[in-house]
Amino acid sequence: MTHLARITERVNRLGHPDEPSTPRPLLTVEEFFDGNAEVGSIGCNLDSAPAPDEFYSLFRNIAQRPDVQDIRVQITAFDVPEWPFSDTVYIMTSATPEEVATWFPQHLKPDETWTGFVDQPYEPYQVPDGVQPVACWWD
Repeated sequence: MTHLARITERVNRLGHPDEPSTPRPLLTVEEFFDGNAEVGSIGCNLDSAPAPDEFYSLFRNIAQRPDVQDIRVQITAFDVPEWPFSDTVYIMTSATPEEVATWFPQHLKPDETWTGFVDQPYEPYQVPDGVQPVACWWD
């Protein structure tokens, strides 16, 4: 199975993510980035137009922190046939949103960070005990 076929199957598991009633998929870092070479699939508004592997490397490093339990990439849309798009990544951590923002180099820094999931349907996910989801959003 190709990377694109795998991600397409995974993202469409509960319906097409472009349909508002479809629960937003919450992919692992590996699920989203393995095979992803689509510039603009994340951080598309950033001036430097970073390649996905820059984010992949950063999130793998963040995942190693002792105050991080998990990272999930929200699929926001799949309107470009090459790869699904994300504008929000949730880091399950005991750190504050302000602390999380400092973990990003300037050229990959999210526009906003906050605590909690956005009020919309998500696929089933259990937040690990002792942490909270901190949203990292790129406009």
